[in-house]
Amino acid sequence: MDEPVTYESRERIAQITINRPHRMNAIDDHVEVALAEAWRRFNASDDRVAILTGAGDTAFSAGRDRDATGTPEYRKFAPGVDIVVEKPVIAAVAGWCVGGALTLVQMCDLCVAAENAKFVYPEVKVGFAGGLVGSLAVRIPHKIAMELMLLGEPIGAQRAYDVGFVNRLVPVGQQVAEARALALKMVNHAPLVLRMLKHFANETMPKGPVELASQALRETDRLFASEDYREGQESFMQKRTPHFTGK
Repeated sequence: MDEPVTYESRERIAQITINRPHRMNAIDDHVEVALAEAWRRFNASDDRVAILTGAGDTAFSAGRDRDATGTPEYRKFAPGVDIVVEKPVIAAVAGWCVGGALTLVQMCDLCVAAENAKFVYPEVKVGFAGGLVGSLAVRIPHKIAMELMLLGEPIGAQRAYDVGFVNRLVPVGQQVAEARALALKMVNHAPLVLRMLKHFANETMPKGPVELASQALRETDRLFASEDYREGQESFMQKRTPHFTGK
């Protein structure tokens, strides 16, 4: 079976591809796990920029796979929500970008779109929304964000470019090449400065409820995984004074 998400590293650029073209790159449980692992791999690597894309030119992703089981939790695999990604991430979008897939692009730093790209958030029509898309209202003009969320109708690549959701508009099939050209411009920039500027921009930007909740969960998860937490539990059970190390 093909990998649901591929990771290719070249010239210190990571290309992370949702690899289910036969399903319009729809996101199932396997894709969720693989995307989360890809961001962890990127964080631990020498790669300096990541490109997030979908296989083929028909769809970046059709969103949640209709056959998937369980509740989708995009916060767990969207870059920069549960998994902090300090290095630049560029989305390369062609074709349909639907539902939760829109939030993946929303969380990227830059976006290159092919002329056939269509962005739509139809959750109001299907009766479910995870809420991460709420942060879209601080990334593009408020009324456009509300149009996407409340009407559930698509906007094309040109309009997405006009309202500032897309940085570059290119012919179909050129989206990854253009994203790579942008990435190559950043590869030789000072990594610490890139990280600092991304961090400052993220701290300046207001966060929606899902992002804030994820931030709190991330901190408590880190605590519960610590040696000090285990020491606290063991010392309580053994009725002794704990010895905390800050680890």
